[in-house]
Amino acid sequence: MAGLPGAARSRSASPGSPPGLDGSFLLSPLGGLMGAQAVLGLLVWSLIAATTYHLHAAYGWVMFVSLFFWILTLLFFVTYLLQLHQKFYMIPWPLVLMIYNAVATVLYITAFVTCAAAVQPTSWRQWDYNRRAAASFFACVTMITYAVSTFFSFRAWKGLGSNAATSQVTEHA
Repeated sequence: MAGLPGAARSRSASPGSPPGLDGSFLLSPLGGLMGAQAVLGLLVWSLIAATTYHLHAAYGWVMFVSLFFWILTLLFFVTYLLQLHQKFYMIPWPLVLMIYNAVATVLYITAFVTCAAAVQPTSWRQWDYNRRAAASFFACVTMITYAVSTFFSFRAWKGLGSNAATSQVTEHA
């Protein structure tokens, strides 16, 4: 699990011990990106929710994507922050995180394009236009953060040049 927070440290948490906070996770690229994704995702769905999105079917998709990945990102963030991923060492976390980030990137691309295409500058409600345009911008930025996370997750999964299969065996033996 090279590249992930806590990978270089010895496993201090035993399976029966309570979870502890991992302060280094917040300073890692993965932690910073997850924090940014949580804030940006919150902005996307709250801006859309503040409009009359139910009148336009396209915004239903944007709401689904942004809320779904916001909740999952918060779950992953808490999992890594509390070092719960070390309790479930049999799960290939770098691979799971890479697939999650790749799927989030692709679906956020569709949400961004849908949101941007559905913004109507001649809207009769000016505040809806402003919020939808801002949601489109933040959906694009969120998509970029998920793409960067996919890159870092891929590097962690590949082990930065080492054999990922042997590194997991030696860590947990």
